[in-house]
Amino acid sequence: MVPPAPHVLFAFLGDVTGSSRALRQIRALVGAGWRVTVVGAMSAGEAVRDAGALPDGVRHWIAPVRAGGGPALFARAHRAVARAVDEVARDGGPPDVLHASDLYVLPALARAARRLGARLVYDSREWYAGLDSTHARPWTARVWAAVESRFAPRADAVLTVNDAIADRLLEERRLAERPVVLPNVSDLVPRAPTGTLRARIGGTDAPIVLYQGLFRPGRGLDALVDAVADVGGAVLVLVGEGSEADALRAQVARVLPGRGHVLPFTPPDTLAAWTPDAAVGAMLAEPLTESLRLALPNKLFEYAAAGVPVLAGRGIEPMREAVEAAGAGIAVEPRDRLAVAAALRTMLFDADARRAMVAGLGRLRKRFDATVVSERFLATYDRLR
Repeated sequence: MVPPAPHVLFAFLGDVTGSSRALRQIRALVGAGWRVTVVGAMSAGEAVRDAGALPDGVRHWIAPVRAGGGPALFARAHRAVARAVDEVARDGGPPDVLHASDLYVLPALARAARRLGARLVYDSREWYAGLDSTHARPWTARVWAAVESRFAPRADAVLTVNDAIADRLLEERRLAERPVVLPNVSDLVPRAPTGTLRARIGGTDAPIVLYQGLFRPGRGLDALVDAVADVGGAVLVLVGEGSEADALRAQVARVLPGRGHVLPFTPPDTLAAWTPDAAVGAMLAEPLTESLRLALPNKLFEYAAAGVPVLAGRGIEPMREAVEAAGAGIAVEPRDRLAVAAALRTMLFDADARRAMVAGLGRLRKRFDATVVSERFLATYDRLR
């Protein structure tokens, strides 16, 4: 008799189909023969935005959580995920591996792993003790540090996004071994412009400066709008969602009439077809928090996969180093309007500089090879079978 395929329960706070990292991991597991059940702790009324993004055969359980924020939301999500794990175990037997795709679901899965005799994987996707929510709130940072310090050492494998965070986790969370580093590389194949983003904003022929991500403080977005206003002939497109959305729409309407567009969150698979239409991919984040300073964001690699040179914030150390080492773009101080505008003019209109940066994107993709990262991820899982 052929033994059943190993079963992993993959838990996530929010809509998993909005996370390109989570989707890559789920697709890799399915491709390697794992049965996957996704548990998404989602607020009542929150919709799954791209149900077709999950591979065939993946079960998707919604663990409803009353909307809110802070520790209260964390407590509600913990209880909802714990209940969902028990329901999955009753329905199809205990999973072999529980995968905590962020810190918020880790305590529930750590306790369930002990109860069910399952292995535990924890993906520390950022430096949680330095999240946006901890800015000027030291008590919040202490809470997340305490939660991670208590539960991360229980994991059979810890994953993270770059070497800087791996080193911090090893030292400050007292892990038994260094986390497995899995950069947020894109597995997209470089492609020619599709015209879909241009069509979405009305068919312009002007070069597009693109930002895709969260609309939150510390992303340098208001400064980017002002800088694009100084660069004649360029169009700015901001794609995402967050607390700054209304303020950005008002600023774009005032500063870039006819040359600025603010578009809502777009699922990763759709966004992949838009990105190659851009001439510059902006990631002008500022190191307001430790998590931002240590970031190596997935958008960097999505721009690189699309062949789009990167305008990076200098204070985001891993991102700056990656861009400058490869020559894949320009790193500037986000608040220096003149420097940002000068960098944009070079990236948009200096043909020789653009050719050099496009070649640098190839070096960046080679250094952060998606196949190597996927193999490293699956090798970690192979040790848990």
